[in-house]
Amino acid sequence: MVRTVLGDIAPEDLGPTDYHEHLFQVSPLLAGDELDDEAASAREAALLRRSGARAMVDPTPLGLGRRPDAVARIAADVGLHVVHATGAHHHGHYAEDDLLLGRSEEDLAGLFAAELLTGMAGSAVRAGLIKTGVGYWSVSPFEHRVLAAAGALSADHGVPVMVHLEHGSAAHEVLDLLGLAGCPPERVALAHVDRNPDPGLHADLAARGSYLGYDGAARHQRWPDSVLVDCLATVVAAGHGDRLLLGGDVARRSRYVAYGGLPGLAYLFDRFVPRVRERVGEAATGRILLDNPARWLTWTPPVDPSIADSSTGADP
Repeated sequence: MVRTVLGDIAPEDLGPTDYHEHLFQVSPLLAGDELDDEAASAREAALLRRSGARAMVDPTPLGLGRRPDAVARIAADVGLHVVHATGAHHHGHYAEDDLLLGRSEEDLAGLFAAELLTGMAGSAVRAGLIKTGVGYWSVSPFEHRVLAAAGALSADHGVPVMVHLEHGSAAHEVLDLLGLAGCPPERVALAHVDRNPDPGLHADLAARGSYLGYDGAARHQRWPDSVLVDCLATVVAAGHGDRLLLGGDVARRSRYVAYGGLPGLAYLFDRFVPRVRERVGEAATGRILLDNPARWLTWTPPVDPSIADSSTGADP
């Protein structure tokens, strides 16, 4: 099944999926760009739904302003399947005195398990994947512990894992670290891999079995969307269209239409997906939007949720 904030659904019911967006987020790295208004986030989610998305993944992890109950309300009101994450971001998203940074690998695994099986932040809303992250060509001791905890849970229960790659770096190294914990590449989505639009690298990563998260559309200060479309098309032509995911990761109030910014969550389906469809065809685009996210997000939770330590189920 796929675990959404409103309950478990069959993978075939997920629909066209934006694999990476945030409805709420507060981080010291993004001061002034907080997503913290439920009404505005609901309006933005409605724009995404009207653009053609039926589902989205919200990978906002522990300690960064998550509001699981509000996300569940938005999902119900808008008619959007939302799969929410537990886990932790890379070290730089937390203040140095944040208690989460001091958690042991065992504590982190218990916390993540509780959020997957019991509920996030003391709510009854359960997570459906684990978010992790690393720095630019670096993995801090905290990030090592998060990867090890996430990898072990994925190895035991098949939980999907998302990894934030800073500027697309260290992708092979992250897969190696997760593999040490028993997590197969087929359970892993490499977010921001398109920030390094290298189709040869992407083909190598896909050949290992990992999913490639393309979520950099509309970031024209780096390169035009055509660069990403070209890279994606090359990966498809190389036979790896079954490993691609599309998202927006707009992630800032200054870029959400409902908060007064641009381009908004609808950009992905309104502007980018048509270019992908024109380039690689309807069948390949369908795999990317429907089949691949459903396969990645499907797992089988244990019947007995006693592995979760519910005492750790609140944000630190």
